[in-house]
Parts: sequence; C-alpha cells; structure tokens
Amino acid sequence: MKTEDVVSALHRQSPLVHCITNYVAMNIAANVLLAAGASPAMVHAEAEVADFVPVSGALTINIGTLSPAWVRAMQKAADTATASDTAWVLDPVAHFATPYRGQVVRDLIARGPAIVRGNASEILALSGTATAGKGADSGNSVADAEGAATAFAKAQGCVVAITGQEDFVTDGTRKAHVAGGSELMPKVTAMGCSLTALMGACVAVAPPFEAALTALSMFGYAGERAARTANGPGSFQVAFLDALSQTKPVNFAGDALIQWH
Repeated sequence: MKTEDVVSALHRQSPLVHCITNYVAMNIAANVLLAAGASPAMVHAEAEVADFVPVSGALTINIGTLSPAWVRAMQKAADTATASDTAWVLDPVAHFATPYRGQVVRDLIARGPAIVRGNASEILALSGTATAGKGADSGNSVADAEGAATAFAKAQGCVVAITGQEDFVTDGTRKAHVAGGSELMPKVTAMGCSLTALMGACVAVAPPFEAALTALSMFGYAGERAARTANGPGSFQVAFLDALSQTKPVNFAGDALIQWH
C-alpha cells in the first residue's frame, strides 16, 4: 500500500484503537487519534482488556507510567491480541532506566508486537547496547541506532521505528528515512506516545511496515505545517492538531517525505 492509500483507508474506516498508555499521554494521544480520523479508547483495567482487544482494530501498549496492575493488563491485552490476530504496537518508554522496566519490556517483546517504536536510546538498549539516554529523553542520534534497529527487526520479525530529527523505519530488510516535523515537537510532552497511538490506527488498516511509514509521514507533514504559525510549544500543539485534522491522502502522493535505502 502507498502512504496515500493508508491515509485514505484510515479516514474511511475510522478504526477503534485500544490504547494502554501513560497518564501523561492519555489526553493528547486521544486528541491525535481523533484529529487523524481514528477512534481512541483508553482502556487499561485488567478485568476488561481481554474483552476489549478483539473488538478493536489495533492495540497499543506504552509503558510510560507502570504499576503491577497495569503490567498484568498489558500482558493480558498482548496475549489476547495474539490470539485474536489483532496487530499491536509497543512503546518501550525508558525501558533501560530501571531493572523493573527492562523486565516488563522483555516480557512484552516475547509476546510479539507488530511494531516497536522508540527513540534512538530506547532502540539501542533493546540490543543490550549502553546508551546516553536520560529517562524518556534520547541521548543518541537516530543514525547511532539504525544498525541495532535493523538487526532487532530481523531477529524478532517485527517493524522497528526510531523517531528523532529524521525518523527511520525498518522491517529488517526494507529501510526508509522519513523527513518533516519540527524542532518544537520534543518540547511538547507525549508527542512520541501520541505517534505510537497513531501507528496503532494505521496498523489497523495496513500492514505494519506501511503503517509505521504512514504514521511517521503524517506526523512529519503536520509538524512541518504547524511550525509555520506556532510561536512556541503551546501554540504548536494546537496548530499540530489542526494540521493533522486537515491532512488528505493527496498530501502524501509520491511519498514526498520518504527516502528509501
């Protein structure tokens, strides 16, 4: 599928996206999904995730604010997604920061996400490489992590997306960079978490590699346009949602933001 076809399918189908995400990200992630044309559901109770996953188009799991109850819900949701053939996306937020977070991510990866999205430090750490990351912030460049992302994607049979100044996505064989965006994006909390949610919306209507590429392209396109009128992070967030809501399939004709390798 071409990027414009995925955007068209997203707008046409308005998939329900089951998001287990962190407290910081819930509001902006839901607004991003609505602006993109999807339907968000922030459902995290262990008692209901097994019933909710099968009626959703996709599942996203973000480990930003962990607790034992949420971890059990994440595990149950991922198992249900596999059993019901529902694609799911993992965001391993700062998984290298503590042993607990690291164990949670290793356990979730064993459950087979279709897409793993993270910053360069998070992706490097998945391969056991020491990183310069601090908390949820990357201390490494995207280029630093491209080799690790490719090897990890090939070994796990998934798609890996690294976000940064210029994004990178691979399925272990195909590789692409995605341009666009704005320097203001890292100054708005939970933008990356929201991108993970959008990847969930796209993987509900397209194969994982094309889904990740499309979500990155939509973010890059909206970020570029929002930056033209924003005076700072606050006005950028509003302008970004407006720009995302105004995207059309024709904006992505020819995959203008994508550079293949």
